[in-house]
Amino acid sequence: MNPESVIGLGQHALMVTTMLAAPLLLAALIVGVVIGMLQAATQINEATLSFIPKLLVVVVTLFATGHWMLQTLMDYTRSLFESIPGMIG
Repeated sequence: MNPESVIGLGQHALMVTTMLAAPLLLAALIVGVVIGMLQAATQINEATLSFIPKLLVVVVTLFATGHWMLQTLMDYTRSLFESIPGMIG
């Protein structure tokens, strides 16, 4: 196993991690910005006000993209296991 293959594995793992986290983080970011703009417009400075909407949107996003996320993770794991003989020999 050479350094290039290790770096390639690490890059692929980071790419899969980014792809899996992106929908949830983007949904929470968008809701946080919208709630922040509403708080700024109404001058309500309550830090806990955005927690429940963010939580609900993240759960809905998880239900909507969960199948794709699980399939992506399974494909990555399967390809990782299938590449083990090539890495050893």
